[in-house]
This record gives sequence, C-alpha cells and structure tokens, in this order.
Amino acid sequence: MSFLRSLCVFCGSSAGHRQEYAAAARELARLAAQRGTRLVYGGGNVGLMGVLADEALAHGGQVIGVIPEHLMAKELGHTGVSELRIVASMHERKALMAELSDAFVALPGGLGTLEELLEIATWSQLGLHAKPCGLLNVGGYFDPLLEMLAQAAAQGFLRPEHRELVVTATEPAEMIDILSRHRPPRLPKWIGREET
Repeated sequence: MSFLRSLCVFCGSSAGHRQEYAAAARELARLAAQRGTRLVYGGGNVGLMGVLADEALAHGGQVIGVIPEHLMAKELGHTGVSELRIVASMHERKALMAELSDAFVALPGGLGTLEELLEIATWSQLGLHAKPCGLLNVGGYFDPLLEMLAQAAAQGFLRPEHRELVVTATEPAEMIDILSRHRPPRLPKWIGREET
C-alpha cells in the first residue's frame, strides 16, 4: 500500500443532525494524523470542518486550511491550524486545495461539499489530474447521489469508466486504505466532437 501524504477533505460547515457524521470526521482525522497524512480542508472552525481540524491537531497531525477572504472576514477561519492560507476567491480555494493534495474525500455536507466533490471529479474526467476521489458514505448519506450517478450512466450522460472515478466506503479506515492504493485510469478525451 502506498503512503498517502496529503488528503483533501470536503465537508460541511454544519455538523448535521446525526452524531455519526462528526464521529466519522473525528475518526478520519485521527487516522490521518496517526498515519502521517496531512489534511487539507476548507479552513473553517465550524461544523464538520472544525471537528475534523481539531481532532487531527489533537493527535499531532498537520492541517492546512484554505479559506477565501470573504469567509475569513466573517471570523470563520480556524486560526489554530498548522497553516491557514487566505485566498481571494472560491475558485482559488479549490485550485490550491487540489494542488496541495494527493487524494480527495467528501464527508457529509451541503451544496458547497457536493460542488467541490463534483468539480474535482470532473477535473479527473477531463484529464486535469489523476488523483483518487472518494465518498465517505456515512450512514447512507450519499446514497441518493450514488443513485443519481448510476442514473446518469444508465441514461448515457456518464460513461461507466467515468462513474468509477469516484470510489466509496462507509468507514474512515477503509476509505483511507482505498485512496492509498487506488489509481484512477488515465482516460482518453472524454467526448468526441461527433458526440456533441
């Protein structure tokens, strides 16, 4: 199994209604810290983001937060992380998080979490990176999204090999193990002109 040096985590700025979401964030953070895997995340001190960062730090892990100026101005930035990078925009945030990371995983979250995961998976589909992308499907939270991806493939909007760019697990240890060994296939151009 290869060593995962840096893991980007997309997750909610809310903790959600179920305690298992925060428990999964804590376990993922603890395991990453124990394995020497640096966490890269959205830089917040609230919700699952805050839980993730605090737990990794409590176990001696390195945590890099990336937060846009407009959110930092609202005092949502976690000033206790190993390194807090303040950027000008959400676009810069995602680009820097991608640059700093070897793999990506989404925990439960809202629109921002879903957008970040789907954009990074799209970048993989387009050949902009070849880094593993994963969904930590805590308590079946992402089941509707997985059904939507299956529907997109069934209806001809998503090729089966592109659907497989996003791997899933239900437990943090399993997720880290999968991301450590998974290598997304290098795919040819995703669509030809004659298919548009």
